[in-house]
Amino acid sequence: MHLSRIVIKGYRSFSFVDVGIQDKATCIIGENNTGKSCFIQALRLCLDVDFSSAFRALQKDDVHSSIDQSRPFQVLVGVEFTGYEASDNEVAMLHGTQLGDGRARIFYRFRPKNLVRGALTSGERTADSLTLDDFGWELYGGGDPNIDLADFEWDTDNDEIGARSVGLQYLQAYRVVFLHALRDVEGDLADMRRSPLIRLIEATKIGAGEQAALIAAVKAANDAIEKSPAIESVADAIDGALKDVTGDAFALDVDIGLSSPTFQSILRNIRILLSGPSLKAFEPRRNGLGMNNLLYIAILIEQFRKRSAEGKAAGELILIEEPEAHLHPQLQSVLLDALRELPFQSIVTTHSTQVTAKAPLSSYVMMTNTGGNAPYVSTITSNTALTPYDVADLERYLDATKSNLLFARRIMLVEGAAEAFLLPGLVRSAMGIDLERAGISIVPIHGVHFGAYARLFSGIGLPKRCAIVADADQEPSDAKLTDDEDQDEIDAPEKEVLTALEGDYVKVFLGATTFEREITLPENLDMLRKAAARIGAPRISKKLEMAELFGLVDDGLKKSVLNTAKRFGKARFAQLAAENISEKAAIPDYVRNAVDWLLE
Repeated sequence: MHLSRIVIKGYRSFSFVDVGIQDKATCIIGENNTGKSCFIQALRLCLDVDFSSAFRALQKDDVHSSIDQSRPFQVLVGVEFTGYEASDNEVAMLHGTQLGDGRARIFYRFRPKNLVRGALTSGERTADSLTLDDFGWELYGGGDPNIDLADFEWDTDNDEIGARSVGLQYLQAYRVVFLHALRDVEGDLADMRRSPLIRLIEATKIGAGEQAALIAAVKAANDAIEKSPAIESVADAIDGALKDVTGDAFALDVDIGLSSPTFQSILRNIRILLSGPSLKAFEPRRNGLGMNNLLYIAILIEQFRKRSAEGKAAGELILIEEPEAHLHPQLQSVLLDALRELPFQSIVTTHSTQVTAKAPLSSYVMMTNTGGNAPYVSTITSNTALTPYDVADLERYLDATKSNLLFARRIMLVEGAAEAFLLPGLVRSAMGIDLERAGISIVPIHGVHFGAYARLFSGIGLPKRCAIVADADQEPSDAKLTDDEDQDEIDAPEKEVLTALEGDYVKVFLGATTFEREITLPENLDMLRKAAARIGAPRISKKLEMAELFGLVDDGLKKSVLNTAKRFGKARFAQLAAENISEKAAIPDYVRNAVDWLLE
């Protein structure tokens, strides 16, 4: 069974959300405060039987800010399932919620209570007289397949559309587990009610004979401990002190042991023991938070497997909030790879470039702050401007660079590392603007193929401004023929018309020549001279020193700077230059215009 669609209306930061879910492991991505946690909470309202019903009765702050709460409204969270028809358990769980076309739906609604709706219809209550006490929550499923979830209004009648009430008991076969970002793994493992370890042991079905043997082993251990003179003296001392406090009428006898000899007590006190290169049989509390989180998830996964093997399950869903909170980058990647291989569905919220780099673009649900009262929520598959080749390009790029492309507030796309090294410092010096604090991220694409990235930013993709800052020649720096190559035998690369990429969210800013030439300005000569001296180009360093002395910058000097950067490596030259940016540096007009446009 696959959770395939989620519709949210009027809940917390969401005015309206309608997204399809394709992958087994879905990544909810976005910068801070875009609603990732709200998305998870909305799902729990609809599907999680362990979510307290007290939270399903919404408070004022749970309702979207655009809604007038004195008038009739609804908060709706609806989901659709597909792929359930091959499992009897899943068909049984979704009985009455099926739409007849391979889909089933369940929806939570918070709206005026039935009696209040009747009073509004009859005119006994005016439409502006409501308080939250007049509202209640309900859980329904199914209904007329021709009436879409997105079209439900507050007064859409469940009976008229053929929907049926869904009691939470029906959802118990569908296991939802929520792991929040700051979870107490040690506490959860020790808690009888929450521990996945205890649930896993219970699912293993230990027989009566084996239970009796375990109880006998604990009893024998307790007997041995009680015979220890030191332990016996401590027990006697406590026993005497207790009798002094309680008196004979209320006294209890005191012994000291490992555990009371019952199977439930054994379960309650059982612990995982770990071993590593330096320690043997140690408890998880000696671990770091990251490893304990992975341990918890591993136990949970095994519990799901046991549950499924018993034939009692009707689907599972793991909701993980910010797995990067306690994991270093490699473990983040390993965890996501593991989740993608599981037969269970998982939804992960993240603002980690390491996590998103490992996830296919089809698994992204992207949340973007647009400055309004609700985030914009989209998926890659909803962006019809992207071609399959674009998606493949973007996936390779994100995997290789761990880019922050998806999380930036505003983006400046540049050709390579030289711009990435130099532009932040040059802009700070010349314009007094810290690009990071202004929410602008410089993203080098390591080439001149801007099309795939530009098409990502649009009203149907990521609605955030993207400035393309590039050279006029549009020739990759390594696109030169060797002496033994015949120009006539070499196919010339087809150059992209960058201005054709412009739209509401994308604008192109081109230099007159190349970046190295363009930054060879009088104010930057000292920076370039020091870089040339450091990199081992004394003649060019002397040439720049003379130009600085006489204030002369001509085309020959600009060409010399470019050739030096090419010969020693543009990235390395820029890295050394960035160490020596002066307080009175200058930037070319096309870069200044790009920054101004991004900040409008």
